[in-house]
Amino acid sequence: MKHHDRTLRIIGGNWRGRKITFPAPHDIRPTGDRVRETLFNWLVRDIHGAACLDLFAGSGVLGFEALSRGAASVTLVEKHPAIARSIADNLGKLEADKGRWKVVESDARQWLERQSDQYDIVFVDPPFADRDIQTLLGQIAEKGLARGYVYIETGDKLDSSRLPEGWQLHRQKQSGAVHYALCRIDDATFQS
Repeated sequence: MKHHDRTLRIIGGNWRGRKITFPAPHDIRPTGDRVRETLFNWLVRDIHGAACLDLFAGSGVLGFEALSRGAASVTLVEKHPAIARSIADNLGKLEADKGRWKVVESDARQWLERQSDQYDIVFVDPPFADRDIQTLLGQIAEKGLARGYVYIETGDKLDSSRLPEGWQLHRQKQSGAVHYALCRIDDATFQS
């Protein structure tokens, strides 16, 4: 797999302005600055102290932004070994508290099958070639992994009728070819 190193800037929180570098094969598509800014504006009241899950972590930038802005913990799931190592290396360079983050080298769908932890905020940003977002969201809902918000980034507009039961389309926008949405999980769905 051919790739070149890419650099991204963290846009908010304690690490605002800090840069991360990561290997970028063709299928890594980091969330852009404007989209991240909008997303974390949406989450401004909820990110502090949140337990977050970054599926399909890629560059890890969504997890880094969450930690920078006061998330209690972030689990980052990435299947490419070199990319997963890069995420851990970048968190080391940022001197992130090791008790607040975990990098898991695994296929996100396979990892989900074995999970029972709950997260306040789940970031779902699969490769755009992965067209089966509905099944993926269903898997998250069935396992009860999300107890607050699920952020979804896709190449197609999200149809709220295809969301799992108890999920509400809270916010949705488009930036170029990127469609992104924040879903709210009904309280009744995650109170067990």
